Amino acid sequence: MSMSTATAPQHGSPTTVTPRRGPALDWRVRFGVLSLIWGFSFLLIKVGTQAYAPFQVTLGRLVFGTAVLAAALVVKRERLPRGARTWAHLAVAAFLLNALPFSLFSYAELTIPSTLAGICNATSPLWGMALSLVALSEDRPTRRRVAGLGVGFLGVLTVLGAWQGFHGLDAAGTTMALLASLSYPIGWIYVRRTLADSSDSHLSMTGAQLLLATAQLAVVTPLFTSVPNRFPFVPLLAVAALGVLGTGFAVLLQYGLVAEAGPTTGQMVTYFIPVIATAAGVAILGEPLTWSTPVGAVVVLVGAALTQQRRRPKGC
Repeated sequence: MSMSTATAPQHGSPTTVTPRRGPALDWRVRFGVLSLIWGFSFLLIKVGTQAYAPFQVTLGRLVFGTAVLAAALVVKRERLPRGARTWAHLAVAAFLLNALPFSLFSYAELTIPSTLAGICNATSPLWGMALSLVALSEDRPTRRRVAGLGVGFLGVLTVLGAWQGFHGLDAAGTTMALLASLSYPIGWIYVRRTLADSSDSHLSMTGAQLLLATAQLAVVTPLFTSVPNRFPFVPLLAVAALGVLGTGFAVLLQYGLVAEAGPTTGQMVTYFIPVIATAAGVAILGEPLTWSTPVGAVVVLVGAALTQQRRRPKGC
Protein backbone atom coordinates (compact mmCIF):
# COMPACT_ATOMS: atom_id res chain seq x y z
CA MET A 1 0.00 0.00 0.00
CA SER A 2 1.84 3.02 -1.28
CA MET A 3 2.43 5.89 1.03
CA SER A 4 5.47 8.11 0.71
CA THR A 5 7.33 10.33 -1.69
CA ALA A 6 10.31 8.07 -1.87
CA THR A 7 9.33 4.56 -0.93
CA ALA A 8 6.20 3.47 -2.71
CA PRO A 9 6.56 1.23 -5.74
CA GLN A 10 7.47 3.17 -8.91
CA HIS A 11 7.55 6.51 -7.09
CA GLY A 12 9.72 9.28 -8.48
CA SER A 13 12.16 9.36 -5.58
CA PRO A 14 13.19 12.89 -4.58
CA THR A 15 16.50 11.71 -3.16
CA THR A 16 19.20 9.18 -3.89
CA VAL A 17 19.12 6.28 -1.47
CA THR A 18 22.46 5.21 -0.02
CA PRO A 19 22.76 1.51 0.84
CA ARG A 20 23.26 0.68 4.48
CA ARG A 21 25.74 -1.82 5.85
CA GLY A 22 24.93 -5.09 7.50
CA PRO A 23 21.12 -5.41 7.45
CA ALA A 24 19.78 -7.49 10.31
CA LEU A 25 17.53 -9.53 8.02
CA ASP A 26 17.99 -10.79 4.50
CA TRP A 27 16.14 -8.58 1.98
CA ARG A 28 13.95 -11.51 0.95
CA VAL A 29 12.64 -11.82 4.50
CA ARG A 30 11.95 -8.08 4.63
CA PHE A 31 10.25 -8.29 1.24
CA GLY A 32 7.92 -10.95 2.60
CA VAL A 33 7.21 -9.00 5.77
CA LEU A 34 6.44 -5.84 3.80
CA SER A 35 4.09 -7.75 1.50
CA LEU A 36 2.25 -9.17 4.50
CA ILE A 37 1.98 -5.79 6.22
CA TRP A 38 0.55 -3.99 3.21
CA GLY A 39 -1.60 -6.97 2.25
CA PHE A 40 -3.20 -7.06 5.70
CA SER A 41 -3.71 -3.28 5.72
CA PHE A 42 -7.06 -3.63 3.94
CA LEU A 43 -8.28 -6.08 6.57
CA LEU A 44 -7.20 -3.63 9.30
CA ILE A 45 -9.09 -0.81 7.58
CA LYS A 46 -12.22 -2.97 7.47
CA VAL A 47 -11.93 -3.80 11.18
CA GLY A 48 -11.24 -0.19 12.11
CA THR A 49 -14.27 1.16 10.23
CA GLN A 50 -16.54 -1.26 12.13
CA ALA A 51 -16.28 1.07 15.14
CA TYR A 52 -14.82 4.38 13.92
CA ALA A 53 -15.65 6.80 11.15
CA PRO A 54 -13.44 6.58 8.03
CA PHE A 55 -11.81 9.95 8.71
CA GLN A 56 -11.07 8.82 12.27
CA VAL A 57 -9.44 5.64 10.99
CA THR A 58 -7.31 7.67 8.60
CA LEU A 59 -6.36 10.23 11.24
CA GLY A 60 -5.47 7.47 13.68
CA ARG A 61 -3.23 5.64 11.22
CA LEU A 62 -1.47 8.89 10.31
CA VAL A 63 -0.90 9.82 13.95
CA PHE A 64 0.63 6.43 14.74
CA GLY A 65 2.59 6.36 11.49
CA THR A 66 3.99 9.85 12.01
CA ALA A 67 5.06 8.88 15.54
CA VAL A 68 7.16 6.04 14.10
CA LEU A 69 8.83 8.38 11.59
CA ALA A 70 9.39 11.02 14.30
CA ALA A 71 11.11 8.43 16.49
CA ALA A 72 13.30 7.38 13.54
CA LEU A 73 14.26 11.02 12.92
CA VAL A 74 15.28 11.43 16.55
CA VAL A 75 17.30 8.21 16.59
CA LYS A 76 19.12 9.14 13.36
CA ARG A 77 19.45 12.77 14.46
CA GLU A 78 17.96 14.12 11.27
CA ARG A 79 15.91 17.27 10.96
CA LEU A 80 12.87 18.12 8.91
CA PRO A 81 13.30 19.89 5.56
CA ARG A 82 13.67 23.64 5.40
CA GLY A 83 12.25 26.06 2.89
CA ALA A 84 8.70 27.17 2.19
CA ARG A 85 8.81 25.80 -1.36
CA THR A 86 9.68 22.29 -0.20
CA TRP A 87 6.96 22.32 2.46
CA ALA A 88 4.39 23.60 -0.03
CA HIS A 89 5.14 20.79 -2.46
CA LEU A 90 5.18 18.25 0.37
CA ALA A 91 1.73 19.45 1.45
CA VAL A 92 0.38 18.58 -2.01
CA ALA A 93 2.21 15.23 -1.93
CA ALA A 94 0.80 14.51 1.52
CA PHE A 95 -2.72 15.08 0.24
CA LEU A 96 -2.31 13.00 -2.93
CA LEU A 97 -0.26 10.14 -1.45
CA ASN A 98 -1.66 9.91 2.08
CA ALA A 99 -4.66 11.95 3.18
CA LEU A 100 -6.82 11.44 0.07
CA PRO A 101 -6.19 7.75 -0.79
CA PHE A 102 -6.21 6.63 2.86
CA SER A 103 -9.56 8.35 3.40
CA LEU A 104 -11.02 7.02 0.15
CA PHE A 105 -10.07 3.44 1.00
CA SER A 106 -11.59 3.81 4.46
CA TYR A 107 -14.87 5.11 3.03
CA ALA A 108 -14.82 2.47 0.28
CA GLU A 109 -14.56 -0.36 2.78
CA LEU A 110 -17.78 0.68 4.44
CA THR A 111 -19.57 -0.90 1.48
CA ILE A 112 -17.11 -3.16 -0.37
CA PRO A 113 -15.07 -6.15 0.83
CA SER A 114 -11.45 -5.67 1.82
CA THR A 115 -10.56 -8.18 -0.91
CA LEU A 116 -11.95 -5.89 -3.61
CA ALA A 117 -10.20 -2.86 -2.09
CA GLY A 118 -6.89 -4.73 -2.18
CA ILE A 119 -7.37 -5.65 -5.83
CA CYS A 120 -8.31 -2.06 -6.72
CA ASN A 121 -5.04 -0.97 -5.12
CA ALA A 122 -3.18 -3.14 -7.65
CA THR A 123 -4.46 -0.93 -10.48
CA SER A 124 -2.09 1.89 -9.45
CA PRO A 125 0.62 0.82 -11.93
CA LEU A 126 -2.00 0.81 -14.68
CA TRP A 127 -3.14 4.33 -13.83
CA GLY A 128 0.52 5.36 -13.57
CA MET A 129 1.28 4.02 -17.03
CA ALA A 130 -1.72 5.81 -18.54
CA LEU A 131 -0.85 9.10 -16.84
CA SER A 132 2.86 8.95 -17.63
CA LEU A 133 2.08 8.83 -21.35
CA VAL A 134 0.56 12.29 -20.95
CA ALA A 135 2.53 13.87 -18.13
CA LEU A 136 6.07 12.49 -18.54
CA SER A 137 7.49 13.08 -21.99
CA GLU A 138 10.60 11.02 -21.22
CA ASP A 139 8.54 7.94 -20.36
CA ARG A 140 7.78 6.68 -23.84
CA PRO A 141 5.42 3.74 -24.38
CA THR A 142 6.29 0.42 -25.96
CA ARG A 143 3.88 -2.02 -27.56
CA ARG A 144 4.27 -4.37 -24.61
CA ARG A 145 3.47 -1.66 -22.07
CA VAL A 146 0.44 -0.45 -24.01
CA ALA A 147 -0.73 -4.06 -24.29
CA GLY A 148 -0.24 -4.40 -20.54
CA LEU A 149 -2.47 -1.40 -20.00
CA GLY A 150 -5.25 -3.02 -22.02
CA VAL A 151 -4.80 -6.40 -20.30
CA GLY A 152 -4.84 -4.78 -16.88
CA PHE A 153 -8.09 -2.93 -17.38
CA LEU A 154 -9.62 -6.08 -18.87
CA GLY A 155 -8.75 -7.69 -15.55
CA VAL A 156 -10.47 -4.86 -13.70
CA LEU A 157 -13.64 -5.45 -15.71
CA THR A 158 -13.39 -9.16 -14.88
CA VAL A 159 -13.09 -8.48 -11.15
CA LEU A 160 -16.10 -6.16 -11.31
CA GLY A 161 -18.20 -8.63 -13.30
CA ALA A 162 -18.82 -6.35 -16.26
CA TRP A 163 -20.44 -9.14 -18.34
CA GLN A 164 -23.29 -9.38 -15.84
CA GLY A 165 -23.87 -5.65 -15.58
CA PHE A 166 -21.82 -5.24 -12.37
CA HIS A 167 -24.59 -7.05 -10.50
CA GLY A 168 -24.29 -6.86 -6.71
CA LEU A 169 -21.43 -4.35 -6.90
CA ASP A 170 -21.49 -1.20 -4.79
CA ALA A 171 -20.65 1.41 -7.40
CA ALA A 172 -19.81 4.22 -4.96
CA GLY A 173 -17.45 2.12 -2.83
CA THR A 174 -15.69 0.61 -5.83
CA THR A 175 -15.30 4.02 -7.47
CA MET A 176 -13.72 5.42 -4.30
CA ALA A 177 -11.25 2.52 -4.14
CA LEU A 178 -10.27 3.02 -7.78
CA LEU A 179 -9.92 6.78 -7.25
CA ALA A 180 -7.67 6.09 -4.26
CA SER A 181 -5.48 3.93 -6.51
CA LEU A 182 -5.45 6.70 -9.13
CA SER A 183 -4.38 9.25 -6.54
CA TYR A 184 -1.05 7.48 -5.95
CA PRO A 185 0.42 7.85 -9.46
CA ILE A 186 -0.84 11.44 -9.64
CA GLY A 187 1.10 12.08 -6.46
CA TRP A 188 4.18 10.26 -7.74
CA ILE A 189 4.22 12.29 -10.93
CA TYR A 190 3.81 15.50 -8.94
CA VAL A 191 6.73 14.56 -6.69
CA ARG A 192 8.86 13.64 -9.68
CA ARG A 193 8.21 17.03 -11.25
CA THR A 194 8.65 19.16 -8.13
CA LEU A 195 10.86 17.44 -5.56
CA ALA A 196 13.25 15.27 -7.57
CA ASP A 197 16.11 17.73 -7.01
CA SER A 198 15.66 18.02 -3.25
CA SER A 199 18.80 17.59 -1.16
CA ASP A 200 16.87 16.46 1.92
CA SER A 201 17.04 12.83 2.98
CA HIS A 202 14.35 10.25 2.32
CA LEU A 203 13.54 10.01 6.01
CA SER A 204 13.29 13.76 6.43
CA MET A 205 11.00 14.19 3.42
CA THR A 206 8.73 11.30 4.34
CA GLY A 207 8.50 12.39 7.97
CA ALA A 208 7.46 15.88 6.91
CA GLN A 209 4.97 14.47 4.41
CA LEU A 210 3.24 12.30 7.03
CA LEU A 211 3.24 15.20 9.48
CA LEU A 212 1.47 17.39 6.92
CA ALA A 213 -1.03 14.65 6.08
CA THR A 214 -1.78 14.26 9.79
CA ALA A 215 -2.37 18.00 10.08
CA GLN A 216 -4.72 17.91 7.09
CA LEU A 217 -6.81 15.12 8.65
CA ALA A 218 -6.72 16.82 12.03
CA VAL A 219 -8.49 19.80 10.44
CA VAL A 220 -10.98 17.79 8.37
CA THR A 221 -11.97 15.05 10.84
CA PRO A 222 -13.69 17.25 13.49
CA LEU A 223 -15.75 18.90 10.75
CA PHE A 224 -17.33 15.61 9.63
CA THR A 225 -17.24 13.39 12.71
CA SER A 226 -17.89 13.58 16.44
CA VAL A 227 -15.74 12.15 19.21
CA PRO A 228 -16.65 8.47 19.78
CA ASN A 229 -18.54 7.68 22.98
CA ARG A 230 -16.58 4.47 23.38
CA PHE A 231 -13.33 3.03 22.08
CA PRO A 232 -13.71 -0.69 21.29
CA PHE A 233 -10.35 -2.38 21.78
CA VAL A 234 -10.06 -4.57 18.66
CA PRO A 235 -10.89 -1.80 16.13
CA LEU A 236 -8.61 0.58 18.03
CA LEU A 237 -5.83 -2.02 17.91
CA ALA A 238 -6.44 -2.39 14.17
CA VAL A 239 -6.05 1.37 13.63
CA ALA A 240 -2.89 1.43 15.73
CA ALA A 241 -1.42 -1.51 13.79
CA LEU A 242 -2.42 0.16 10.53
CA GLY A 243 -0.46 3.25 11.54
CA VAL A 244 2.56 1.74 13.29
CA LEU A 245 3.08 -1.15 10.89
CA GLY A 246 1.30 -0.28 7.64
CA THR A 247 2.22 3.40 7.57
CA GLY A 248 5.32 3.93 9.71
CA PHE A 249 7.32 0.73 9.90
CA ALA A 250 6.49 -0.27 6.31
CA VAL A 251 7.96 3.00 5.01
CA LEU A 252 11.23 2.36 6.84
CA LEU A 253 11.21 -1.29 5.78
CA GLN A 254 10.79 -0.50 2.11
CA TYR A 255 13.40 2.24 2.29
CA GLY A 256 15.97 -0.35 3.32
CA LEU A 257 14.66 -2.86 0.80
CA VAL A 258 14.98 -0.43 -2.11
CA ALA A 259 18.43 0.61 -0.91
CA GLU A 260 19.69 -2.99 -0.91
CA ALA A 261 17.73 -4.78 -3.65
CA GLY A 262 16.86 -1.84 -5.91
CA PRO A 263 13.61 -0.06 -6.86
CA THR A 264 12.50 -2.75 -9.32
CA THR A 265 12.49 -5.40 -6.60
CA GLY A 266 10.83 -3.03 -4.15
CA GLN A 267 8.16 -2.29 -6.71
CA MET A 268 7.23 -5.98 -6.95
CA VAL A 269 5.59 -5.78 -3.53
CA THR A 270 2.63 -4.28 -5.39
CA TYR A 271 1.89 -7.62 -7.02
CA PHE A 272 1.70 -9.55 -3.74
CA ILE A 273 -0.62 -7.13 -1.95
CA PRO A 274 -3.91 -8.19 -3.62
CA VAL A 275 -3.09 -11.88 -3.14
CA ILE A 276 -2.54 -11.42 0.59
CA ALA A 277 -5.47 -9.01 0.95
CA THR A 278 -7.79 -11.53 -0.71
CA ALA A 279 -6.55 -14.45 1.38
CA ALA A 280 -6.87 -12.45 4.60
CA GLY A 281 -10.34 -11.15 3.77
CA VAL A 282 -11.68 -14.60 2.93
CA ALA A 283 -9.94 -16.58 5.70
CA ILE A 284 -10.28 -14.12 8.60
CA LEU A 285 -13.28 -11.94 7.78
CA GLY A 286 -15.21 -14.61 5.89
CA GLU A 287 -15.74 -12.37 2.87
CA PRO A 288 -17.35 -14.04 -0.16
CA LEU A 289 -15.20 -14.97 -3.12
CA THR A 290 -16.41 -15.75 -6.64
CA TRP A 291 -14.25 -17.11 -9.45
CA SER A 292 -14.09 -13.74 -11.20
CA THR A 293 -12.25 -12.10 -8.30
CA PRO A 294 -9.04 -14.20 -8.29
CA VAL A 295 -9.08 -14.66 -12.06
CA GLY A 296 -9.50 -10.93 -12.64
CA ALA A 297 -6.83 -10.15 -10.05
CA VAL A 298 -4.32 -12.35 -11.89
CA VAL A 299 -5.13 -10.58 -15.16
CA VAL A 300 -4.71 -7.19 -13.45
CA LEU A 301 -1.30 -8.20 -12.08
CA VAL A 302 -0.14 -9.52 -15.47
CA GLY A 303 -1.14 -6.24 -17.08
CA ALA A 304 0.52 -4.21 -14.33
CA ALA A 305 3.74 -6.21 -14.71
CA LEU A 306 3.78 -5.60 -18.46
CA THR A 307 3.34 -1.84 -18.00
CA GLN A 308 6.46 -1.71 -15.83
CA GLN A 309 8.78 -3.20 -18.45
CA ARG A 310 11.04 -0.53 -19.89
CA ARG A 311 12.71 -0.50 -23.29
CA ARG A 312 16.23 -1.85 -22.94
CA PRO A 313 19.08 0.46 -24.03
CA LYS A 314 20.71 -0.54 -27.30
CA GLY A 315 23.82 -2.63 -26.88
CA CYS A 316 22.63 -4.32 -23.70
